[in-house]
Amino acid sequence: MATHTIHISKKLSIAALSDFLNDPTAKVALSDEAKQAIVKGRSYLEEKIKTTKAPIYGVNTGFGSLCNVIVADNELEKLQENLIKSHACGMGNVVSSEIVKLMLFLKVQSLSYGKSGIQLSTVERLIDLINNNVYPIVYEQGSLGASGDLAPLAHLCLPLIGIGSVAYKGETKDAAEVLKTLGLKPITLSSKEGLALFNGTQFMSAYGVYCLIKANKLNKAADTIAAMSLEGFDGRIDPFKASLHKIRAHAGQIETAQNIQTILKGSAIIAQQKTQVQDPYSFRCIPQVHGATKDATAYAHNVFETEINSVTDNPTIFPEDDEILSGGNFHGQPLALALDFLCIAMSELASISERRIYLLISGQRNLPPFLTKEAGLNSGFMITQYTAASIVSQSKQLCTPASADSIVSSNGQEDHVSMGANAATKCLTVIDNTEKVISIELLNAAQALEFRRPLKSSSTIEDIFTNFRKKVPFVSKDVYMHELLANSLEFLKQSVF
Repeated sequence: MATHTIHISKKLSIAALSDFLNDPTAKVALSDEAKQAIVKGRSYLEEKIKTTKAPIYGVNTGFGSLCNVIVADNELEKLQENLIKSHACGMGNVVSSEIVKLMLFLKVQSLSYGKSGIQLSTVERLIDLINNNVYPIVYEQGSLGASGDLAPLAHLCLPLIGIGSVAYKGETKDAAEVLKTLGLKPITLSSKEGLALFNGTQFMSAYGVYCLIKANKLNKAADTIAAMSLEGFDGRIDPFKASLHKIRAHAGQIETAQNIQTILKGSAIIAQQKTQVQDPYSFRCIPQVHGATKDATAYAHNVFETEINSVTDNPTIFPEDDEILSGGNFHGQPLALALDFLCIAMSELASISERRIYLLISGQRNLPPFLTKEAGLNSGFMITQYTAASIVSQSKQLCTPASADSIVSSNGQEDHVSMGANAATKCLTVIDNTEKVISIELLNAAQALEFRRPLKSSSTIEDIFTNFRKKVPFVSKDVYMHELLANSLEFLKQSVF
């Protein structure tokens, strides 16, 4: 069991979050430094409330366009509870527990800097949820990605006050019931705490981190499976030679070309004499296309690593400067743009994969039509390409940038929004689609490789092929294909490339 300690002076990485996500026994704790920062920020805020008559947004005022409505001191606690309840307006599908787990962690991370004015006990209750594997029910729809992720984060924090539902031990249960089971009482939110909890970018950030974890794996898998397809299609190694990429030195392009050469080292198939002068673009331009997706992923990675180490609620507390500033760190524009870019890049990874599938079943290069020996009686792998094409088309439709849209809200007070939450959810859909298409390519590439026997590919490809065949057999005549597709997808998900 690993304990993930949240520091305010140590940078949080996406790699560390991946480890946290993949460890079902992982626990979270605050460093002493983080505890001191939270207490300092809260003490400053409480003193400020006592000594100033001036309105402080979200502390003793209404929210959004109600920012000029002053709330009496004896109603400040009720104000925070009302904010949480009224903003829990989510709709649509339930967010996966994995992403909710990330949301909880990232909310604690953002609050740990002591700039939010929240009580230490409230932050520790969020940690209680993580450490007891209690995941609030959050919905995909409802955030404009600009005043923070208001609706999703309100749902995330409802269980703190004993309201809403949670996923616990594989079931959806009443939050109050689960708290009672764990010996925990609902908390009473004090001044500003509700606002600190549901203001922020943790919905977009959690999705972005989750998307990047999947994207990084798919980028590696795509190179390996493309190399297997290249072998099945009897393609040339020339387009992957280092000298060609040195003169157009995009980092992802160079990395991809090197990957393909490394993967195919020692292959008898790639070494044999070729009759064709050139291969189609979907093979010849693998370094350029896969490489551009890697570069886009790297850009998004940098954006999100900045974000997960940031304070994104409002207003923010600066005890060292004796200031409480109302600004716009909750605005999701940097994330929305990065998510749209990642969405497009991952869609292209599937698009070029589908083209290689099309060529593998085309009956060229001494491969039988549709990769079956008795085409006509058997349809073989014909419809696997249809399925891939359908999925790729859906992804292309989802690539319309969410960040290009904005709808005015809160009586004009919030007059430009990022729509980053929509960018986040559709980006994950596209990445999941890409995973499916690449798994279909793997199915076809393994089938094509059988027709190159007795020649062998590299040890890397042959090892993957051998393991794949334990899950998915060679298809000599038509069978129920869905099961093969499902098994190929599961193999891709479970394998390390």
